[in-house]
Amino acid sequence: MTRLPDAIGDAIRLYGRYAALSIRSQLQYRASFVTGVVSTFLVTASEFLGIWALFDRFGQIRGWRLPEVALFYGLVSVSFAISDSIGRGLDLFGATVKSGDFDRLLLRPRSTVLQLLGQDLPLRRIGRLAQGLGVIGYAVIAGSIDWTVGRALLAVASVAASVCAFLGLLVLQATTAFWTVESLEVWNAFTYGGATMGQYPLSIYRWWFRGFFILVVPIGCVVYFPGVAILGRPDPLGAPGFVGWIAPLAGPAFLAIALQVWRVGVRHYRSTGS
Repeated sequence: MTRLPDAIGDAIRLYGRYAALSIRSQLQYRASFVTGVVSTFLVTASEFLGIWALFDRFGQIRGWRLPEVALFYGLVSVSFAISDSIGRGLDLFGATVKSGDFDRLLLRPRSTVLQLLGQDLPLRRIGRLAQGLGVIGYAVIAGSIDWTVGRALLAVASVAASVCAFLGLLVLQATTAFWTVESLEVWNAFTYGGATMGQYPLSIYRWWFRGFFILVVPIGCVVYFPGVAILGRPDPLGAPGFVGWIAPLAGPAFLAIALQVWRVGVRHYRSTGS
C-alpha cells in the first residue's frame, strides 16, 4: 500500500513535469510571452491607478488609508494570479466534457484534478503576479507596519489560503459541468468578483455581503482578517485579534469541501460520447 508522503511526493513530481512541458511550449514563442506578460501587467496596473485616484480625491475610505488598502489589494492579486494560472484547466473544464476528453483523463491512474491543474499553465499571469508584488512593496514602504517574522509568515499563509479558496471555487465551477455540460458564467461573480471584493477591507461593505464572503465563500475571510492582523490595527468589525491568525485555515477547509463535491460529480458523470 502506497504511503501518503510517497503519494504526495509522486503527485508533486508529476505536476512538475506537467508544468515544465507547458512552460517549455510557451517559451518557444518568446515575443508572444513577453507581450502577454507586459500587457497583463499594464492592464492590472491600471486597476490600482484607479484606486490611487480614488484615494487622491477623498484621502481615505471609512478610516482606511491607501497603503493599508494596498496590502489587501496586493495579497488578493498575488493569490488570484497564482490560482488563475494553475487552475486554467478547471476554468475550461466545460470544453473538456463536451469534447469527451474527460474520458481519457479517467482512464489514467492519476487524480483527475491533478491532471486538470497540469493541463495548462499560462505564463502571462506573471504580469499580474509582478503587479501584485509591486503593490505589496508599496504597502510595506508607504505604510507603518511593524514587520515581524510572525507577520511575514501570516502574509504568506494568507496568500496560500487565498489560492486554496480560489481553487475551491474553480473546482466547484468545473463540477457544475457534469450536469450542465457548460461551465456556468455565474461562477465568475465569485472568482473575478471575489478578487475585486478582496481588494478592499470587508468593513466597507454591507453586513450581508461581507457575511457571504466570510462564511460561504471565504475569500474575504482569508484576506481581510490576516490583513488586519498584519497591519496591527483594531478590527472595525469587532473580531478578536486571534481571528486573523487562524483565518487562513478557512482556505484549505473550503478546498477540501470543494474536492468532496467534485468526487460526487465524477460519480454522476456520463460521457457525451463525442
